[in-house]
Amino acid sequence: MSVTNRWLAGLLALLVVLAVLGAALVRRTHQDRLDARVAQERYGAVLAAANAEATAFVNLRYDRAEQTVGAVAAGATGSFRAHYASASGRVVRVLQRHRSSMVGHVVWSGVVQVDPTNATVIVATAGTVANDRTGGRPVERSYRLRLSLVAEDGRWLTSNVQFVGGTS
Repeated sequence: MSVTNRWLAGLLALLVVLAVLGAALVRRTHQDRLDARVAQERYGAVLAAANAEATAFVNLRYDRAEQTVGAVAAGATGSFRAHYASASGRVVRVLQRHRSSMVGHVVWSGVVQVDPTNATVIVATAGTVANDRTGGRPVERSYRLRLSLVAEDGRWLTSNVQFVGGTS
C-alpha cells in the first residue's frame, strides 16, 4: 500500500470516528433537552397544583361552605383527604355558625423538592377573615404553608398541609 493510500485510509478512519462522535453528541444533547423539558413541565405542574390547593385552602365561605370545603378535598389524597373529608361536616357547621368567610390568594410559591412522584412546595398567602368574632369586618391574615404533593394518575395531589408561619 502506498503512502498516499495509507494517508487516505487514515483520513477516512478519522472522519468515520468524528462522524460517530458527532452523532453521539447530537443524540446526547437531544436527550438532555428532552429531560430538561420533562423536568420543567413537572415543576410547572407541581406549582400549579400547589397554588390551586393553597387557594382553595384559604378561600372558605359560610354561604358556600360545602362547595368551598369540597374544593380542598378535590385536590387532596391519602390520609390528608380522609382526615379532611371526615372533618368536613364539622368545618361546614363551624363556618356557618360563626358566619366565617376567609378570602385569600397566593402571593408567592416555591418548589423545595420535586422528583417524578413527590414534591414539596412552600406557599405564602394573603387575605382576610371575617366572622362573628371580628364583628363581620374583614381582618388581614397571611399564612405560610408547606404542601406535600404526590403524583397520582397523572395529577399532583396534596398529601399534607402544614402551617409554617403567618399572622393572626
